[in-house]
This record gives sequence, structure tokens and C-alpha cells, in this order.
Amino acid sequence: MFKYLIKKYYIYSISIGLSKLCILILLLSGFNLYFSDGSEKKSLNILFISIDDLRNDLGSLGVTHIYTPHLDSFADESRLFSRHFVQVPTCGSSRAALLRGKRAVDPIYLPNTAILDTYTKWRERSLPGWFRQHGYQTFSLGKISHYPGGLTGNSWSEGPEELPGVWDRSWVPESPWDTPEDMMHGYVNGQPRERGKSPAWESFDGGDDSYPDGWIANEAVEVLEQLSKGDVPWFFAVGFFKPHLPFAAPQSYFDIYDSKDIPEPENNERPSSPSSWHGSGEMLNNYGHPSDPRRDTDYARKLRHAYHAATSYVDAQVGKLLETVKRLELDKNTIVVISSDHGFALGEHGIWGKHSLYEVALKTPLFIQYPGMSNPGISSNAIVESVDLFPTLTDLAGLPTPEGLHGNSLRKQLDDPQAASQKAAYAHWTRGQATVRDEEWRLIVHRPEGVVEGYELFNFLENENGVRIDPDNHPAIVKELLRKIHTQPE
Repeated sequence: MFKYLIKKYYIYSISIGLSKLCILILLLSGFNLYFSDGSEKKSLNILFISIDDLRNDLGSLGVTHIYTPHLDSFADESRLFSRHFVQVPTCGSSRAALLRGKRAVDPIYLPNTAILDTYTKWRERSLPGWFRQHGYQTFSLGKISHYPGGLTGNSWSEGPEELPGVWDRSWVPESPWDTPEDMMHGYVNGQPRERGKSPAWESFDGGDDSYPDGWIANEAVEVLEQLSKGDVPWFFAVGFFKPHLPFAAPQSYFDIYDSKDIPEPENNERPSSPSSWHGSGEMLNNYGHPSDPRRDTDYARKLRHAYHAATSYVDAQVGKLLETVKRLELDKNTIVVISSDHGFALGEHGIWGKHSLYEVALKTPLFIQYPGMSNPGISSNAIVESVDLFPTLTDLAGLPTPEGLHGNSLRKQLDDPQAASQKAAYAHWTRGQATVRDEEWRLIVHRPEGVVEGYELFNFLENENGVRIDPDNHPAIVKELLRKIHTQPE
């Protein structure tokens, strides 16, 4: 209880201390005020909710076998982008791109350690760093950068924070799990993962706080209640762990589904070279398995069932935050963003995992809601990228936008859900792989050691998941898509 009160006082004291500082900033710069019809208003707060490994499977996107009532309800009140693509199909690098507002064109930004290895080059111009410079309090709870709590806990060996100097506080809640790493891969009631031996899925007949995301949600609700009492604008990032492996959730969320009703992927055949290198290593090497899901259809069905249960579980946790926003009337002065760092293949292309440049690994939902937005509840089908979020938030908040970002503000699509795409979407991966996705095509280039090994071409006019096309039959299309990849800004 003593530690709990200390934590409460810490958050409250930050709010009070920065209130005085922010008043001075407001008087000197005026950055934190915007004007509408001649009236002075407070800056908008920002609640950014990150969900780990969330596929583009939602009821609000027409997927009938998934149960996501809270995200679906939020889609009715926000702008849901149905074709939002991330920059890299892995946690740390994807999050680095979002926080930097730049694609991972340079291979130094591809590993999960991208933030930790490069932050000195860009932290002051990062998304939270930029808002902090302009008078915002900034908080990071759970998994926002790659390491939950931003390496401020005792999970890893002593060293620098992952992204120091941009958060007023970065942390994970006190919980039954001993370390932030144990939370990230948490099993029921504080049990840690034993790499290579622990199961890939788990259920438990208990409440939401049997698993880590219940603790993240409860902590986030308490912080929102404290922040609602202050006068200083805030940027509060909340990162949930599910449905990331292990696919673990309370039994009640498993009971929602009959595994026989969850369809198998249509494109589940393992492609020939150049993609046959993918070994589903995260799934098969980090967890113990009774058999290989690529060959055992019964086991594959159990894993899909567990993934869906974990998705419904995290949907319920997000719902707690959204209900709190309404209860505290924060929806009157808060921008709410919900996103994910990448998708996850559940057997598509013969792959179990995210580490590929296929549609299922790169496409994930993006929701944006803000006070007074036009035409909420209508989805946008425009092609957008994670790097678009940084300039969109500065635009909505009335702040200047740093130069050199790779994305565009999505104001056009927020004002008009029918507005067309402004550009193509790009992504990069190891071994020199790159991809571009426009309205009709996706081209994947495989070039290990700088030498082109092959292309993969998909057409999306006939099937939203893409139809594999022989690139040799479309040389002009391949040439134009290659030109787009080669002319990306550095």
C-alpha cells in the first residue's frame, strides 16, 4: 500500500509541478493555445493506445468470426482506417518508425533494438519529445517502445533507458509478475515464460487481472482520473501486450468462440523461393509445441482459437479506457488514437508470425477520434502509414510539425472519409527486402547482399488479401513500383 501511495503522489506531483512550468511556456510562446472563432481554448490532450500484434480482423471491418465489441463501438465514433500499413513487421523497429515519423530505409533501424541503438540521433524530435518540448506532460505505460517500461524496470541488465528524456514517466504497474519482461510474456498470476518450453497458448478460469493487460488497464484508468484533474495538456501512451504471444487470456474469452467457426486462411500454401526462408521462428523457437501447426490442422485450429480469445480480451481492456474517457468527459478535449505495431500470420503463406512483408503482417487497424470531427463512424479506405500519425497529431493539436518526416497529415481523410490516398505505403525488412503497396499492387523485392534474388507481385482488385501474380508478365508495373521504392526519401 505504501508503494501504491508513493506512485499516486508521483503522478500528482508531476502534474502540479509542470502546471507552473506550462503557464510560463504559454505566456512566452503561445504554442499551447489555439484559436477558433476568436475564442481561446486549451490544447487538446492525446491518449494513444497501442495493441501488440493485432490483425486487421474486427467486426467493424466485416470480419464476422471475431468478437471485438469495444473497438467496433469506437469505430462508430471515430475514423477507422481500413488500409493502414506499418513500416516494419517487427515490434521494436515498427515502434521506432512511428515514434520517429520516418521509415526504416537505413538498416540500422530494422532490429528490435532500433530505438535503444539510435535514440541519441532523434529523441528530441521524436513524437513524445516534440510534444514535451511544446508544453505537454508525457507518460508511457506498458509497452510503447520495444521494452515495456522503456528499460526503467529491473528486467534487463543495467544500462541506459530505451528512450530517455522524452517521457515525464515511463513504467509498468506493480503486479504479480516480477519484471517487465515477465509481464510482456506473462502467463497466469505472475508466471514467467520459460523460453522454448512454455506453451504458445493458455487459458485460466479467472478475472481480467489474471493476465498482465488487466493490470495495465486498471493502472491506465487511475492515471486518467488523476490527469483529468490537472490543467496541463498531456500525451498519455498506453501499451497493451495482447494478442502477442503467448496467446493467453481468461477462459471466459475462449468461451466466446467455437474453434470450428474460425476459418482457415485461404492462402495457406507455403510459397516457393524467395520466401521459403521464413521458418516461423518466433512461434516455433520461443515456445514449446506438441506438434507443428504448419502440418497439424487440429493444433493450428487451437492456436487460432487462442489468438482470437486474446484479441477479445485486449478489446475488453481497451473498452475500460474508452469508458473512462467518456465518464470523465475527456472526450471533449482529447484526441484518442488506437493502433497496432503490425499484424500476425496465422498460417497465411504457410507462416506463423509477423516477420514478412506480406499484407497480413503489415496491415493493422488505425482509429483516430477528436472533438468536433466530421462524419465519425465512416471508415476510410485510403492507403495510410504509421509514419502519418506524427504529422497528423501535430496538425490536430495545432503544433508545428518537424521538418523531414516521411508521412503526411491525415487531415483530409479525417475531414472527408472518401478522400483519396495521398501516397503509397512502404515497408522494409532484413536481408535487403523492401515493399511498396499502392491502390492495386504490392511488390516485394528480395535482394540479399544487394543482389536482387526475386520479386513477388500481388494484385488486390479481385481479392482484398491479394492474388499472387507472375511479375514476369507485368514488366511495366514492376518497373514503376521499383521506381517508387528507389525514390523514397532517406
